Formats: sequence, structure tokens, C-alpha cells
Amino acid sequence: MKRLDLRLAIPVAVAWAAVAVLVGFPAALPWAAGVLWATATLCFVGARVTQRGALSGLAFTLGVGALLVTVAALHAPARQPQELLADAAAGRQVTVTVTAQATVRSGAPFDGTATAFTSGLSSLTGSVPVTVFPQQGDTFNAAIGSTLRVRGTLVATDPGDQVAFRVFGSDGARRVAASPWYLSWADGLRADFGRATASLPGDGGALLPGLAIGDTLRVGDSLDSAMKATSLSHLTAVSGANCAVVIALIMLAGARARLPRGWRIGASVVLLVAFVVLVTPQPSVLRAAVMSGIVLGTLALGRPVSGLPVLSLATLVLLLSDPWLSRSYGFVLSVLATAGLVVLARPVGVRLSRWMPRWLALTLAIPLSAQLACQPVLLLLNPTIPTYGVFANLLAEPAAPIATVLGLVACLLLPIAPALGAAVAAVAWVPSAWIAGVAEFFTALPLSALPWPGGAVGVALCALMILLALAIVLGGRRVRIAAASALALLIVVTVGVTAGSSIHDTLVRPTNWQIAACDIGQGDSVLVRSLGKVALVDTGPDPALLTRCLQELGITHIDLLVLTHYDLDHVGGTSAVFGMVTRAMIGPTADSHDEALAESVAAHGAEVQHVSQGLTGILGELRWDVLWPPSPLGNVQPGNDASVTVRFSGAGACAAGCLTSIFLGDLGDQPQSRVLGANPTLGKVDVVKVAHHGSADQDEQMYQTIKATVGLISVGLGNTYGHPTDRLLGILNRAGTLAFRTDYEGMILVSPLPGGGETVWTERSMPAAKLTQH
Repeated sequence: MKRLDLRLAIPVAVAWAAVAVLVGFPAALPWAAGVLWATATLCFVGARVTQRGALSGLAFTLGVGALLVTVAALHAPARQPQELLADAAAGRQVTVTVTAQATVRSGAPFDGTATAFTSGLSSLTGSVPVTVFPQQGDTFNAAIGSTLRVRGTLVATDPGDQVAFRVFGSDGARRVAASPWYLSWADGLRADFGRATASLPGDGGALLPGLAIGDTLRVGDSLDSAMKATSLSHLTAVSGANCAVVIALIMLAGARARLPRGWRIGASVVLLVAFVVLVTPQPSVLRAAVMSGIVLGTLALGRPVSGLPVLSLATLVLLLSDPWLSRSYGFVLSVLATAGLVVLARPVGVRLSRWMPRWLALTLAIPLSAQLACQPVLLLLNPTIPTYGVFANLLAEPAAPIATVLGLVACLLLPIAPALGAAVAAVAWVPSAWIAGVAEFFTALPLSALPWPGGAVGVALCALMILLALAIVLGGRRVRIAAASALALLIVVTVGVTAGSSIHDTLVRPTNWQIAACDIGQGDSVLVRSLGKVALVDTGPDPALLTRCLQELGITHIDLLVLTHYDLDHVGGTSAVFGMVTRAMIGPTADSHDEALAESVAAHGAEVQHVSQGLTGILGELRWDVLWPPSPLGNVQPGNDASVTVRFSGAGACAAGCLTSIFLGDLGDQPQSRVLGANPTLGKVDVVKVAHHGSADQDEQMYQTIKATVGLISVGLGNTYGHPTDRLLGILNRAGTLAFRTDYEGMILVSPLPGGGETVWTERSMPAAKLTQH
């Protein structure tokens, strides 16, 4: 086995870990930098005096860490200036001038660099990373590099977040400067390719733009979930491997044309930069592009290339350019996957070839090595093990470069030969559809995801198992025996603990629950149950997640389905209840897509009704009342502001207790105020489903009026919106409402007590936290 060159890898890894921790504490950065520089200097002097190599290595490691922390310390004050923090805390309206870092489509949220802020009290210029959430209904498009002006409120993020502020627009965004020429050329290509692939059928057509040029706009939640569940999410959009494919093709074509090495390298650099602009600079693409640039530079100097030092140097360069990349999951996974391929693929393939044909061993070693390297980090995002991930990669990976190359060719041909470009895109659809089909096939198999302990314990356990598995494959006889014994013991303990935890949850889960908030990520899906009758308010973003929740609760029939509005995070899982619904209530539709969903629900046997304020009905011992939207809508636009708002209250004997509840959909501040005005008798409730996942756009008077004991916040872990916001949590606290969150606590069940009060059970916390009514 070739000995690994760790001289740069270890210092970079240690420095990376240090800066990842310290960027979360900006006040400590200057002090930490000083300590690191001083310690590095002492070690360097000691090494020169004692001639000890270990001290030299330690001095170098500390020096790399000091350099990264110093860069972070210099940038931190400018990322979150005190003036902007004050504007955010006060909720002031701020006009932001921002340069888009990616193509903006249909008014979707986008990342950018804010260069100017203007409020009533201050004016500030700088370079601040932000995420912009345009005003609802703002359907503008903008090319990467365009300068936009947005007016809205700021929400400060955690200091360690990649963006410093989130901007929530209150007025329509407008473009004040076009994209510069060196970026704008790519937007036309992306738009042409998007139109050409829009007519391609199924998930293959939705996935192809992502595979070829990084455009994931048409990748739905269902396909995205299937790709993640089978460890194929790196193929959903352009990954670093695409850079390698492009460079390899250029170098091979140049060699066939007998071009000098310098010309080939120069052409590769130019086309590599163009490729990054075309697919937009995502973390994995940046990592691969910098690596490719280092490799090309090394080749130009006639020096040998070694994978791990190149990866280490590329990682250091990118962290120096942006220390906050140290906390980016995309960047971390990209580096780990590459490290797995560089370090593990060859030795694992060699050892596996003892038990299978060499070609199969080497083919299997590639996805296996990447999976092993990434799995501990993936557990932080989703505490499950993808059972068929390696096999799915084995089948899908060969199709990826074909789809990528053909897709790129089609993208370049469309402006000059539209018919030929469309034909090539149609051919590229075949491998793209194959990849999507592989993901959906393995997702549908039994036990496609195995539960795993979450948090640091689960990560450490997974990492230990991976190390033991590698020892079995790569170690000597004695090492293999010891590692196999330890691994078998760990597996038995893990299976026992996981199974025991599942059985425990089933046994302690209350059976008399009346309200259940499903853990379906960033979205809403809440059940209400009374005397065996069941209502479901919204279906969340993903049919698979809703199906899991319904199965866990034993729900096989829905008497009343309420679709508050048509955002994907509220209706994306509707197909999971097709054929299960008796009656469906839906809000105002905005376009043909909304109408098509309503027609689909009706086609599967449900009675569908467009509802408005004043409609009432009975669910078991509960009466439900529609409080909003008004009829006619007037100046209320379909969407968040017209969310169907429903109140449930006791209407029967309620011997076992009845909970009064209100579901606010995605209502904003002003619509909430109008709901109060339109329903003057609205009073105290036991449970409120908090509006819009806990966004800052809330009317405090609403929560003071209803004085709910329990506030349910249906929100996704690590969501990019900053939900729930500190403002909302403060509103709930002042109203005496105890907040329960699905991101931290999983499924939430609220049960009535016969004498009054509620019992709240949460999946990931102490069960049965008893709350008394006041």
C-alpha cells in the first residue's frame, strides 16, 4: 500500500475544526488568533533550538490554524455590523442593495452579497452575505450577478451561519443593474436548457437540468427525498465529479489533437472557469474547481500530483476565502467524499478483489468509500442509515457522467442548432430517468432506511463502526478477528438499543391524543381526532414523511382534509392520502396548478369544497368553524394571506375532555389582525398551530387574544428561513404560551385531561409533560 502524505492534511483538518468552532463566537476570534500565533511562534523557536521534528509539525499546524482564525477575525465585524443588528432587533424597514449569487427564478429565495443598507436611522455600505426572501407574489426573475434592491426587515442569523442576515421583503424587488457580461452569457444558456427540458417527461426531465447545469428548480420534494434516502443526493445537482469529467474530456481531446501540454492546460483553465459560471459556484463545485486548478498548475510545473495534498491545499484555499464554509454541510460532505475516494477506494478495492472479480471490487469500492466517509455527517442531517445506498450508487453512478456530458452538449447546441440540441437533450433524458428510477425503486423497498441514534452519540457510534469495518477489510489476521468481534458486539448493542427505544416510544405514546403534529420537516401536517373521527390540516412537503406519520399513529382514513393554501410545504404530501379522504376543504386557488391538485383529490373519491369564513361542521365531539378567508376575497390575494383558518371547540359531552384549538396556516401580521376583526368573539384556546412555522411576521395581539396554553410550531431542523424566529418565541412567551417544536422534539401529541388541562407528549423529549390550565 502506498503511504499517505499527511503533512498538509492533518494541519488543515485541525485548523478547520478550530475555525468551525470559533466562528460561532466572534468576540473570541481576535484573542484566539493571538494565542495561536504566540503558541506557534514558541513551538517554532523550540523546534529550531531542539531540532525536534514533532515541534516543527506542531508549529506548522498552529500556524495554519492561526492564519484561518485571523482571517475570520478580520471579516467577522463587517459581516454583522452593530447598526444592522440594531435594525434587526428593532424590526425596522431596511432597503438592501444585493448582488444575486445564483439565478433567481419566480421570486424564490436566493443568496446574495448585500453591498448597501439604508434605514430611517442609518446608511451603511459593505459586503454582507444575506439570504433574501422576496415578498409573497413577487415573481421576478434575475440572472446571477444582477443587482437588486429589496425593502424589508432583517433577521440576524447565528454568528456561525454562512449568511449573516435574512432579508424578508415587504415590497417587490426591482433590478437596478444587469449582470456583468462575464456572467450574463450563461443565464441565456440556462434558460434555453430549462425550456428544452421542460417538455421531457417524469422525474428524468426534472432531474436532468440539475445533473447537467445545477438547476434544481424542477426537482420536487418527493424525488429529492428519494435521492437522499438512497444516498444519491450528490447527483441531484452538479457535483465536483462534473468538473473532473469536463477537465478529463478537454485534456483527452487536446492530446488527440496533438496540442502542446501548455495549450491543453490553458484551455482547461478557461473552460473550467466557464463551467463554474454556467453551473453556479456551489460548495462542491468550488472545491473541485480549486482542486482541478491546483492539479493543472502542478502539471504545468512538471511536478507529480498526489490526491490528498491537493485536496488539503484546495480546502485551505477555500477556507481562507470564506472561513464560514467550515460549517457548510455541502462543503463538508464534498471534501469528505473526495477524501474517501482518495484514501480508501484503492485499498478497499484491492482487498475486495480477493472475494469477487477485480472489476466489480473496484466499481463497488468507489461508492462504498464515499459513503463510509460521509455517513457520520449525514447522520446529523437525518438519523437513519440508507440500507441500499451503496447498491443504488453502483447502479446510478455510471449513468451520471453520460447525462452530464450529453446535457452540457445539448445546452451549448441549443442557441445555435435548437433542433439538434433538443434531440441531444432527449437522449440525455434516458440516463437521467434511469438515475431517478433507481432512487425511487430502492426507496420503495422494505427497510430502505434503518433508524439510528441521533446526535453526537449516533455520530460517534457510526464512526467507530466504520473504523472497525475498515480494520476488518484492511488489517491483518489478528486485527481482523479483534475488529470483527468488537463490531459484532456494537451491532448487537445498537440494534437492541434502537429497537428498545422504538418499542418504548410505542408503549409510552398516549392513546388518547386529540391533536398530533407530524414531524414532516419544514412544513405543516397536523391531525385532530375525536370519537374516532379524524381531520388532517395540511399534508406537508413529502408523501413519504406523511405516510410514516399516519402509519405510526394507525390512521387509515381521513374524514376531513383541510388544505389551507397551495404552498408545497403544505400540500406536497397530498398524494399520501389519495383514496383515504371523505371530505376536503380547500382555500382560494391562484392558478391551474392549484386547480389540478383539487381535481386530483376529487378524482380519488373525496368531496371537495372551496370554503370561506362562516362554514361550520362537526368532527366527533368537536365543532369546527372556518374563520378565514372572507368571501369575496376583496384585496386578499390567494396564498399565505388567504390561508384557511379553522377553530375546533367542544360540542358534545366531552367526557374525556375536548381541546379548543386554532390553526393559522401561513397567515402574516395583517391577515391575523383582520381575522381578529372579522371574528370579534374569538377568545382563549388550548392549542394554537403557530402561523407560518414561527416566522417574524406575526400579530402579537392575535396571540394575546387567544392565550393558548400550547403553541405547536411545525418546522424543519436546520431550515434556512431562521424559523422559528426570536420575535415569535418572545410573543408566545409574553402570551403565556408554551412552545413545542417538531424540529427539536419530533412528533408532538396533545391529549385532553378530563378535569381540564392538557398532556403533551413529544417524541424526542421526556414524555407526558403535564400542563395545568389557569
